[in-house]
Amino acid sequence: MQNLLNVMRELREKCPWDQKQTPESLTRYAIEEAYEVEAAVRTGNVQEIRDELGDLLLQVVFQSQMYSEQGAFDFHDVVQAITEKLIRRHPHVFKAEEFSALSSEDVAALWQQIKQQEKQGLPRSRLDEIKHGPALNQADQIQKNVAKIGFDFPDVAGAYGKLEEELAELQEAIAGQNSDEIEEEFGDCLFSLVNVGRKLGLSSEQALLGTIHKFRTRFALMEHDAAAQQLNIENLSLAELDQLWKQAKLKLKQRAVHEQTNPTELRED
Repeated sequence: MQNLLNVMRELREKCPWDQKQTPESLTRYAIEEAYEVEAAVRTGNVQEIRDELGDLLLQVVFQSQMYSEQGAFDFHDVVQAITEKLIRRHPHVFKAEEFSALSSEDVAALWQQIKQQEKQGLPRSRLDEIKHGPALNQADQIQKNVAKIGFDFPDVAGAYGKLEEELAELQEAIAGQNSDEIEEEFGDCLFSLVNVGRKLGLSSEQALLGTIHKFRTRFALMEHDAAAQQLNIENLSLAELDQLWKQAKLKLKQRAVHEQTNPTELRED
């Protein structure tokens, strides 16, 4: 562990890319690496799991190093804090003599009880119960939560009107060429679009995943068709790419119609 910390310290001293990073610029990598761990665990490939856990650990070490440079805390403080928390939240293990046998459900309830005690005196919000995770899911859960107290549009039309308002503000920000304002207004547009989806009874996360799958499928067919025509897809013009896209879209549509009319027929993917 100390070798890793030493390597990280040297990278911050000598590598231009690492020197450039800030705690804010790295958060997206921590999220990405967590997803990579999840994907690796699903494969069951232990070497891949080991490597992805290492990548995730790097994000903890990198963040700790940057905060150490600020004089805030270092990696050892992070380790100490989580160690103390685990002991504090598992009294049935570390103070077993004070507890009778607990079930898994009892342990979960005890964990939550201790967690609430730790937060006493801190500002509380009804949104604290919503876990951090994919942004679309968070937006959806937040909107559902505040809707319970009536902080919501009465119908889809109201939510859509807010989306149009946010889109107009995004256009103004783009015209003003202020990157911070553009990002803020873009985020507002996404939040409002999730709200429209929620009012329509849709899961924004599932809808976007469906579109991503559709795009992947069409683009893969584009690449296949380009190769069949002995074309290098990287050298094609936008018009040529668009034509391949339309062909792929038509082929997939025809395939879907064929499958609907011949549901028992097997096909090769």
